[in-house]
Amino acid sequence: MVRLLSAWRRDLVCRDAVALMTDYLEGALSPRQLARLQRHLAGCDGCDEYLRQLRATIGLLGSVQPEDLASETRQGLMDLFLHYRENEGDGDDVDDDDGGNT
Repeated sequence: MVRLLSAWRRDLVCRDAVALMTDYLEGALSPRQLARLQRHLAGCDGCDEYLRQLRATIGLLGSVQPEDLASETRQGLMDLFLHYRENEGDGDDVDDDDGGNT
C-alpha cells in the first residue's frame, strides 16, 4: 500500500505529462492529475514548450473539420494515427531516415 501511495506522489515524467495534455486543455483532469501536471510544467521547459506549441497548433487548426480535408489527407492522417497506435510505446513510431515523415 505504501508503494502504491508513493507512486501517486512521484513527479511525472515527460511522456506521462504529454499524455495528459489534451485532457488538460479540455479541462478534464482530476484535481490530483492537474496538480501533478502543473508541477511538472513549472519545472520542465521542454514540456512547457510542447504545450505552447500544442496551443498554437489548436489556435491555427482547431476549426478544421474532417469534411474540410481532401479524402487523401484524411486517409493519410488515419494511416499515421493507426501506425502510431500499433507502435505506441516501442520507440519505433518515428522513422529517423525521413525526419519522421511516413
